[in-house]
Amino acid sequence: MEIFTTKIALKAHLSAFSSKDKTIGFVPTMGALHEGHLTLIEHSKRATDITVCSIFVNPTQFNDPADLEKYPRPIEKDVALLQSVNCDVLFLPTVEEMYPPNDEPWFFDLGRLDKIWEGAKRPGHYQGVTQVVYKLFDIVKPSIAFFGQKDFQQCMVIQYMVDKLHLPLRLQMVDTVRDADGLAKSSRNVRLSSNGRKQALSLSKALFMIKQAFEKGTGPLQAKEEALSFLDKVEGVELEYFAICNPSDLSEIDRKQQDLRPLVVILAAWVDGVRLIDNIVLK
Repeated sequence: MEIFTTKIALKAHLSAFSSKDKTIGFVPTMGALHEGHLTLIEHSKRATDITVCSIFVNPTQFNDPADLEKYPRPIEKDVALLQSVNCDVLFLPTVEEMYPPNDEPWFFDLGRLDKIWEGAKRPGHYQGVTQVVYKLFDIVKPSIAFFGQKDFQQCMVIQYMVDKLHLPLRLQMVDTVRDADGLAKSSRNVRLSSNGRKQALSLSKALFMIKQAFEKGTGPLQAKEEALSFLDKVEGVELEYFAICNPSDLSEIDRKQQDLRPLVVILAAWVDGVRLIDNIVLK
């Protein structure tokens, strides 16, 4: 695996591939890699000729400085994990490399997408996400970029930007990877105590309760009420939102829209001082 820290060096390396009509797969990350990230790398390896991973803890997408400071950065472990799945290229830029002093201010109109759910709870977050992802797409020029379904709203935001700007690439959303007990893989899970982890399991349990009830014929909103009743009994879980939405625009469904398919159930909660998100698709 080759490692690059500057845009110029990475572009020069990748230009040789694009000139030979080779396809480039790209997996942008903030590091603290886990099986979810490695699954994205493996998808890219199967679908493209060369796979690029970036590790960059992007300061512009954190609206809480303490969260940015606490974000894990185990770079040596990350490099070893990428080598274990035969990633071809790692881009490891500094903040100064990504945001030089003369950098243009960024604003991208996301309509209501950055005003609901994650956008409402984390003001400015998706401006930071679109800013850094646009920069990375411009550097890597991927044929396909791979993102995890766990960040469902983020996938929608990036797809919206790609469509609006007519960027010449395709996004591929990959199913959420979970631990054997159902907890969604997340870089933040390492901050959970053993008791906090047990409490966090109630989130994925609630989602699977909805899915199972739905598949047995229960209406989605009734299934949601039953899951909420379950979560109400779990100590240490503070829900921020829990909604069943139309996946095309993330608008919450009402009783008249229960026959829509597919649907996506999204949630965010604080557990043990850690903010977790998860979702499940109902087909």
